[in-house]
Amino acid sequence: MCKAGRWRCLESAGPMQPGTARPSQRAPAHELRIIGGVWKRSKLAIVDKPGLRPTPDRVRETLFNWLGQDLSGRRCFDAFAGTGALGFEAASRGAASVVMVEQDRALVLGLRSVRARLQAAATQVVRGDGVLELERAEPASLDVVFLDPPFDSAVFAPALCAARRAVSPQGVVYLEAPVRWSDTQLELAGFRLLRFLRAGAVHAHLLAPGTA
Repeated sequence: MCKAGRWRCLESAGPMQPGTARPSQRAPAHELRIIGGVWKRSKLAIVDKPGLRPTPDRVRETLFNWLGQDLSGRRCFDAFAGTGALGFEAASRGAASVVMVEQDRALVLGLRSVRARLQAAATQVVRGDGVLELERAEPASLDVVFLDPPFDSAVFAPALCAARRAVSPQGVVYLEAPVRWSDTQLELAGFRLLRFLRAGAVHAHLLAPGTA
C-alpha cells in the first residue's frame, strides 16, 4: 500500500512536480468521437480550456484493447473526467457504473449534457476534487480507475495513493502522465506495470495492484 514514507519518496520523483510537463503537440480539435460500444461514433464536444487534453484516439483504442473491449459488470471511476472521453467510452462498452469527477463548472455542464443526450444511466457526474472523491470510495470497490490529470499538476502521487486503496485486488488503474514512471516509482505507490504505450507527449500505463 501507499504509505507516508513512500509518498515522500514519490513526491520527490519527476512525474509529480509542477513544471515538468511537456506540452502536447497535437493540433486543437473541437470534438472527438466514442470509438466503440453502443455509442460508437457519438460525438463529444471539446471546450477550449487551458490544460484540457483529451486522451488521443490512438491511446483510447489501445487502452480499451488492453481492457478487453467489453467492460460489462465493471465498476469504473474517472477522477479527472474533462470531456468524458474515458468515462463515456467505458459506459459505451457496458460498464456497470462509471463515476466521472470534474472540478470545472463548464466541463461538468458539458458532461451532464452528454449524459442526458446518450441516456447514460450507468454514469454519474460529480463536480468536485478527483482525488478527494476517490479517497471517499469504499476500499477495494472499483474495477477500473482512470487517472488522467493535467500534466502540469502535482496530484499524481496522491491520486495513485487514493487509487491503490480504492481498486480491487483484481482491478486495474490507467495512468496517463507526461513521463514514464519507473518500476521503482510504481512499486513505491503499490503497483506493477502491465502495459505501456508512448504516443507523442502521452505516456500511458496500465497498472495492477502490487503486493502490500
